[in-house]
Amino acid sequence: MKRYVVLHKNVGETPLQCAETWRASQSDTYKDVPLAYAGRLDPMASGKLLVLIGDECKQQEKYHALDKSYTFEVLFGIHSDTADVLGLVEVAPATPVTKVKLEGVAQRFTGDITLPYPHFSSKTIKGKPLHVWTLEGRLDEITIPTKTSTIYSLKLNSLKTYSVEDIYKTALTNINSIETVTDPRKALGNDFRRSDVRTCWNTIKENNSGSSYQIASFTCISSSGTYMRTLAEEIAKACGTKGLAFSIDRTIIGRYQPLPFSLGFWRQKL
Repeated sequence: MKRYVVLHKNVGETPLQCAETWRASQSDTYKDVPLAYAGRLDPMASGKLLVLIGDECKQQEKYHALDKSYTFEVLFGIHSDTADVLGLVEVAPATPVTKVKLEGVAQRFTGDITLPYPHFSSKTIKGKPLHVWTLEGRLDEITIPTKTSTIYSLKLNSLKTYSVEDIYKTALTNINSIETVTDPRKALGNDFRRSDVRTCWNTIKENNSGSSYQIASFTCISSSGTYMRTLAEEIAKACGTKGLAFSIDRTIIGRYQPLPFSLGFWRQKL
């Protein structure tokens, strides 16, 4: 029996759905075997998901320090309370960005970095997940925790401009890819508040018809626990505007060996 398997999680899937789909494809081999994922992915994120099998689930902690590589996109001029498209979105003052500016920001963010946890995350504070504090409107009662991690490499891949209509179409496709959730224990605010989220996106499309927005693509290699949603927000902030993570794809899980001058290599890939 395998100790673990690395699966591809699609946009709209939960890690649990991804793991159970794999289990169902394995005949009866893993029918009653415990499965546990190490390093979750948000519903709007895709990519590699590490799933531990059987007794290896008891060793989950030793997998927590694995490094990751992501390709993610930053949408400038639109932001949300979840820091991705699955949130209540608003338009921000437009500030055009350039490749030169973004390359400078990427260089500045390389190294040790301390970032706040996203308001919509499972980080527990006083026995309650941070996303619950957010939905209850009680963030003023707590201090948002931060996490220090290391960005080994952050590189700009491209900078493109898209119409608000195209952005809306892609966002709604991803939002609608989630299966309807009725269990309140497994959804953020009643089916991820998707009725309200769709209304917000539609308002942006209708009120900004003919407008265009920039989207930058980055590749990031970082230590465990680096939230690409928060990083996307910080990149936009450093450019003098607001933004969100338009897409996130985890491409590598393993152990990375950094070298001087932002170089390095993967010592292990799972």
